[in-house]
Parts: sequence; structure tokens; C-alpha cells
Amino acid sequence: MNQSDSHVNGADSVPNIQQNADRVSGGFTRAWWFVPAIVAAIYFTLHMITATRYGYFRDALYYLACSEHLDWGYVDQPPLIALLAWIARHTFGTSLRALLFWPALAGCGRIFLISGFARALGAKRYGIALAATLAAVPAVWIVTDHQFAMNAFESLFWTGCAFVLLRMIQTGDTRLWIAFGAIGGLGLENKYSMGFFAAALLLGLLLTPQRKLLWTPWLLAGGGIALLIFLPNLLWNIHHHWPFLELMRNIRTSGKDIALPPLAYLGQQALMMAPLTLPFWLAGLGFYFFSPRAAAYRIFGWAFVFTIAFFMLMHGKDYYSAPAYGILLAAGAVAAEIFFDSERFATHPRLRWFLRGASIRSQVIMLLVLLPLVLPVLPIEKFIAYQKRLGVEPSRTEKNQIGVLLPQYYADQLGWPEMVEQVARIYHSLPPDQQQKTAIYTENYGEAAAIDFFGGRYGLPKAICAHQNYFFWGPREYTGEIMILVGSNDIEEAREHFANVENAATLNSPYSMPHEQHPILLARGLTTDLRELWPRLKNWH
Repeated sequence: MNQSDSHVNGADSVPNIQQNADRVSGGFTRAWWFVPAIVAAIYFTLHMITATRYGYFRDALYYLACSEHLDWGYVDQPPLIALLAWIARHTFGTSLRALLFWPALAGCGRIFLISGFARALGAKRYGIALAATLAAVPAVWIVTDHQFAMNAFESLFWTGCAFVLLRMIQTGDTRLWIAFGAIGGLGLENKYSMGFFAAALLLGLLLTPQRKLLWTPWLLAGGGIALLIFLPNLLWNIHHHWPFLELMRNIRTSGKDIALPPLAYLGQQALMMAPLTLPFWLAGLGFYFFSPRAAAYRIFGWAFVFTIAFFMLMHGKDYYSAPAYGILLAAGAVAAEIFFDSERFATHPRLRWFLRGASIRSQVIMLLVLLPLVLPVLPIEKFIAYQKRLGVEPSRTEKNQIGVLLPQYYADQLGWPEMVEQVARIYHSLPPDQQQKTAIYTENYGEAAAIDFFGGRYGLPKAICAHQNYFFWGPREYTGEIMILVGSNDIEEAREHFANVENAATLNSPYSMPHEQHPILLARGLTTDLRELWPRLKNWH
């Protein structure tokens, strides 16, 4: 093996993963995965015992609705989350605890993956334990792992692709491009942002000596696998004239999202990941760029920089970049272990032991203090008081969240059963012959999905809605003769389109989204047949 090949394979920088493992014959408690398993078990338990505290997250209800209309694509997401919702419905069911089992399990997978990434970079027992802890405490990951949504699974695909590339660098086995393509293709079927991170990895590879890994037919084979997996969704988008691009354009032109200036965006990153993790992911970034031991792995530093820069320049929401932090936290754990094993602590072993323990204990203490902010461990009123006591303002990523007392990830779990109960009261106040003609029309997919999910217990029909993918499911057989309008705040505007409109109920849920009072209208005599009007109602934003 010549010198350049040795450098590509990582032999001159960080030992191979097999050489790294703790080969102690003292039983499974000395295995590298033992501490990550304990961390993952605690993490999973926390999510399960708080699963029923609040309610169903709005997007989870929507994905359950999509699972009743399985397709190769949807207006606002690829098809994987709907397939997972279908699997959830046909296995453990759709109770809150059964539904949150899946994202919590994905969070455990992330803990193992980041720990394994650190081990492959050279971490020993302390570094692996620190990596597992760092993988469990970031606020953004705890929040997303408590929601049945795409974001919970995103870290697995991003870090999985990076891990395959790490092993490729270490072994020189370019056949691993097949695995890279398979994981990347599945990641694209989960969320399109997978493509940006994969591109960042490839661009980072071009900027380092490991670029020679690109000059192989196995890269084309891996790309072919990714394309094959992604192809059904690609064809769906082409056939439907690229609805996702239209959606993104509408969001951008509407000014719906709150665009942060660069410094504010970077500051939000530190808060999103939890403040005490900042030294470690910064150390991880420095490790990739400046440590001689990580010279072969500089690609991961570049990939992170490109990812953050892309989302910052495109005014993406702060959490879009969250899955990229796994590779930094793993490297940060290695950097911490190298620091504590340096000669400066050789004559102070007790100090080294104390600082090692403090680095992990501080993360646990921070988590305990911040836990009510990221998991629903407190009743709503007590949480609001706790939030005020800490002086924390709920973060805003969209302008319609301004004024809400709770963070969006809590507010979107509240008020749905009460809303459906009000709709049911109105619906069943009508004579049976009129009920058959009555459409329940909502302005938002969350309202429609809540009616579809909770409405069965009240004998309600499926809702109709022109928002996001509900638009494709159409007005069913309704003509607009009688309609219950949910989320339509302007009764005067409704009267321009109906012969008669009355305010049948008023929703008042100060903690939910949307937070303001708004009426539920009972409208009769639509001036145009609903089926003819439907194409003009399309609401993609």
C-alpha cells in the first residue's frame, strides 16, 4: 500500500473501528454499546411515560390521514412517513403511546449511531459514553422524537450516510457506495433535505485528498440505487407538475416563515442544540479541520459548514440543520477524550477523572432543568409558569405563532378533540336527511385530519379541505348545499358565497394553534357547485 492509499484509508490518522473496540473479556458490561444502551433505554422510557400528557401533534394526524390514501408522493412530503403511519396503524395501533413508539425508537437509533460514529473516529469507553449522552440531550432532538413526523427519522439517514462514508475512508472499499445510495434514497423518500446533505458530503469529498473515492464505477452504482429508490416519487412529482416546488414558492412569497439574520440564526442553533452542547460540537468542528488525527475525515467538517451555510442563505427554519450535528457531537466526544488523555493530566489523574465525570454530569443536569421545555412533563398551567420563571420566550418559526403562550410543538397538540366535539354537536343538530348532504370543510389540514381521526367516535363523515394534499382528495360527492366551515374566521366573506350563513359555535382554546377565538359556521346554499369551484380553492402554503 502506498502512502496516498494509506492516507485515504485513515491508517495514518485514526485507528480502524475494529482496532478501536474495547476488547475486554470482562463480560457485556465492558462492550462498547453498553453505556449507549443504558442511555437509549432511559431516553425511550422518558418519551413513553410522557406520551399521553398532552395530545396528538397536528402533523401526526395529517400523516395518519395520508396513510389512508397511500401514494408515491404528497404535496408537502415524500411517501415514507405515510407508509410508516400505515404500518403503525396495522401493528401497534394509533394510541398516543403506540404512535410515539416509532420516533422514540428512532431517537434510540440515533444514540447508537452517533456513539458508533465516535467509536469509529477513535473514541474509547469515555468518549463513547460522552457521545451517547450528547446524542440524547439536544433540545431539538428530544422535541422531534416526541412527534410522529419526518424529522424524527431524518438524523438516521443523514448520520447513516456519513457513517458509510467514514467506513469507506477507513477501508478504501468503494463498494460501500451501494449502501450510501440505498440510505440516501430512503432518506429522500423521508424528506427532500436529504439531497442537500448528500450533496454537502460529496462536495466536502471533492475538497479533500479522499476525492479519489469518487473515481469508481461503484459511485455510479450507488447513485443508480438512490435514483431507483427515489424514482417513484420523482415520477409522481412530474405527473402532478411539481406540487412541492409550487408549495415552497408560495411559502417564500407569502412571507409565512420568520427569516433570521445570520448571527441570529447561528445563535438559535446554539439554543436549539442545548447550550452546554455548544463546546462539544464546536470542538468537533475544530477536530475535523485542525486535528492531525482527523486529517482523513476533514470532509465531515466541510459537509457541516456547507449544510449550515445553505439553510442560512435560503432562510430555512433553524431546525432544518439539526440532523447534521450528529457528526460533530461524535467528533466532539473524541476531541474531549483526547484532551483529557493528554500529558497535562498525566500527573493529575483525579482531576482528569473529575472533569470527565463533570462533562457528562453537566449535560444530565442541564437536561433535568430544561426537560419541561422539551417534554410534556408538567400540566399546561404549571409549564407556562415554569417558562416565565426561566425567562424563556417560545421560539417562533412562523409569523402565525406570534402571541401563542406555548411553543408550537406543544400548542399543536392541544384543542383537537374539543374542536371535533363542537363540530359533531352542530352536525347532529341537523335532521338525518340534511346530515347526508352536509360537508365538513376546513381551512387547514390539521383541522381536517383531526376530524378524520376523532370524528369516527361521533359518527362524522370525513372532512374535505383544499389545503396541502387534501386538495387532491377532492370534495367527494358534496355539492355545497350544506357545509360546516371550520377555520373560516370571516363570516361576512362566507356570506358572499352562500345564501345563508350563521355562527353555530365559537372555539376558544387559548393554548392551541391557532390561538385566537374563531367561529364554526353553518352555511347553506353555495352559489356555485362545489365540484366546479374546487380547482380554485387550492391552498398550498
